Amino acid sequence: MGLYLILTILITISAFFAYLNNRYIRMPFVIGLFFLSTLLSLAILACGFWDMQQYAAIRKVVRQVDISKLVLEIMLGFLLFAGSFHTRWLDIRSQIRPITFFAVCGVLCSTIIIGGLLYYTCQLLQVPVSVLHCLIFGALISPTDPIAVLGILTKANVPRKIESTIVGESLFNDGVGVVVFIALLQTLQLGRDTIDFGQFGLLFLQEAIGGVLSGLVLGYGLHRLLKSIDNYETEVLLTIAFVMAGYSTCLYFHLSAPLAMVIMGLFVGNYKQKAAMSDQTLEYVHKFWELLDVVLNAILFILIAFVLVVIDFKVSYLIISALTVLIVLLSRILIVFLPRLLLPGRTGFSSNESKILVWGGLRGGLSLALVLSLPESEAKNLLLVITYSCVVFSILVQGLTIGKLAKRLLRSQSAAAPAGSQ
Repeated sequence: MGLYLILTILITISAFFAYLNNRYIRMPFVIGLFFLSTLLSLAILACGFWDMQQYAAIRKVVRQVDISKLVLEIMLGFLLFAGSFHTRWLDIRSQIRPITFFAVCGVLCSTIIIGGLLYYTCQLLQVPVSVLHCLIFGALISPTDPIAVLGILTKANVPRKIESTIVGESLFNDGVGVVVFIALLQTLQLGRDTIDFGQFGLLFLQEAIGGVLSGLVLGYGLHRLLKSIDNYETEVLLTIAFVMAGYSTCLYFHLSAPLAMVIMGLFVGNYKQKAAMSDQTLEYVHKFWELLDVVLNAILFILIAFVLVVIDFKVSYLIISALTVLIVLLSRILIVFLPRLLLPGRTGFSSNESKILVWGGLRGGLSLALVLSLPESEAKNLLLVITYSCVVFSILVQGLTIGKLAKRLLRSQSAAAPAGSQ
């Protein structure tokens, strides 16, 4: 099946499901698409019980779509640039301490906590899996994805500092999580049983620092070009070219392309924007990237739902998946609440606000794309099942309840404020 036909099918399904959701179901956009796509995937799985030939044909088509490559090498750069381009630096700067902690220390600590607990869970259930594979899972599931929850948080009148923290954390921890994942994956591909922390540290610094510096250079270069002309068609085209060429160049030189796109988007979207672009250009550039962000997210959530079709399930894997969902939640609780317990009054978040941060730490398409990029093995099959389970729980359970939880917690916090309990 050709690329054009595959893209046609994805766009058609996205548009049809978006209409059904908007007309009848009325879930938040990406959650509705993911929900309907999951139902379609379950229907495809069910058809295997009475028409195995058709099911095998559909499964073959889904396998032909290299979801990992499509997300990691093409879509991720556009999504991260669009997200950071529309993010106000002043909001990020106001919460820079918690964002830095969650995005760097949080990802590293979460990788160790989740990896260690998953390893002992598998040992307890007598499912053979290496410590390295468990740490790789910890790295790929640690980055949070706020795409499905931001609209709900806005409607729930969540304080700007919480929204800014979740947005900033997700933008930067995507890049950090990918760097940690790549470092661990290289260790796996070298056939080592133990981690070379010296090599790991060097690779981490090369990817992270190189990605940040590349983003600054790309951002400044794009800013100068945009400032030198006033033609919105050309300027929109320049932003596309810088995302595509910059992302590909960073991948080639083993620099963190996700971090580069985040920095470039923040730079172009905030540094002397009025001087670089006229009001007309600003309107067109913002609308273009906003629309592209919506379209790519629609395709992304259709793709991750179809991963269900290629998963090989085992009873033991399902049990581990259920326990892993709890492990991931426990890790998030520890990352959010431990700084508050160790440094009371220094984190800036109340108990109720911290609970919103815990429940708002959604996992999404990046985690599935990373696990799909692993070399074929029995361990990959296990990690694919538990990653999909965590993403489904995150989007359909946390995503659909975060709004109500936020409203209830903030209402109770407001009622308690006069008493001085906050």
